[in-house]
Amino acid sequence: MPVINASDVHYDPYDADINADPYPVYRRLREEAPLFYNEEHDFYAVSRYDDIDRGLTDPETFISGRGNILELIKTDMEIPSGVIIFEDPPIHATHRRLMAGVFSPRKVAALEPRIRDFCARSLDPLVGAGGFDFIAHLGAQVPMRTIGMLLGIPENDQEWIRDRVDDGLRPESGQPMDVSKFFSDSDMFAAYIDWRAEHPSDDIMTDLLQAEFVDAAGTRRRLTRDEILLYVNVIAGAGNETTNRLIGWTGKVLADHPGQRRELVENPGLIPGAIEEVLRYESPSHQIARYVARDAEICGEVVPEGSAVLFLNGSANRDDRRYPDGDRFDIHRGPAGQPLTFGRGLHFCLGTALARMEGRIALEEVLKRFPEWEVDSDQAKFGPMATVRGWDALPVRT
Repeated sequence: MPVINASDVHYDPYDADINADPYPVYRRLREEAPLFYNEEHDFYAVSRYDDIDRGLTDPETFISGRGNILELIKTDMEIPSGVIIFEDPPIHATHRRLMAGVFSPRKVAALEPRIRDFCARSLDPLVGAGGFDFIAHLGAQVPMRTIGMLLGIPENDQEWIRDRVDDGLRPESGQPMDVSKFFSDSDMFAAYIDWRAEHPSDDIMTDLLQAEFVDAAGTRRRLTRDEILLYVNVIAGAGNETTNRLIGWTGKVLADHPGQRRELVENPGLIPGAIEEVLRYESPSHQIARYVARDAEICGEVVPEGSAVLFLNGSANRDDRRYPDGDRFDIHRGPAGQPLTFGRGLHFCLGTALARMEGRIALEEVLKRFPEWEVDSDQAKFGPMATVRGWDALPVRT
């Protein structure tokens, strides 16, 4: 039987007004309804750090095989093989090992000078121009170029790929995501895969084409063409959106905290910690959905098998129980438990180190050229999504 909400607090992931500033609702959820049931959309929401941490590290109860997006779980869509973010053990472990090589420390470190060079080339022409846009000039560019480098996509095609991926991930404001086309566009990479099969190089596509593994049936084989297309599609989508939002939030949050921004100018060694605090304070991703495979107890209530649960990691990252005065931004906060921005457990994001590096380099290069800025609020445009939350445009005056 669904939980009866004792509080009048209400959470709806499709409410644009809530998503514009969800933190007051999150606080009320944590204090008044840490397990909340939404009757209209038939899902449970969990808002406290410790409860979410336990849920994300229990893959037998809260499974990913039905998707990690509420709309996917509700449609009961068959998930194609190879989409590791929507897989459960044991096949997930097999596919994750293949993907781990894509984001190896060597490959990630090798990208740093190329990312820095691209940031410099993007920002240098803007010096003296009176301003720039954190999204148009950086957020929409740096992740796209980085993923393009990893995948081996020609630079002239990278923007087209990014726009096609983004179109599939961004629903209309206040509307559920249309998941009917979720896997239908993976063939956009087909020509590149076929080219790399004949012309191998030092990139992800070549690695995936050549990788051998033992599948669930015990057969040693290589990935099929369709599996590779899905792998590449997942990498492109995840890598573009979250890092784009991180860069945008970095610009906005530091504009709102000019004193801490000045500290970063004076001591660039504080920048990695500042990026970590931005990831906690304004998480690019705010919710992780799971299907409940067996009855589960959360906050003293039973969530029945067959339910959908939203783990609100954006709320967990502001939980005062884990982060004292969690609604306060503080670049000196230091470690107080890993923020749940990139998930936890089996599905902890493989691209975490790369996203952090992109955010750090972008901020370092901005501060070298523009030690001060203020947001042009009249021209800024917010994308009020709950899944991937952030700015579509963030022009600043320097």
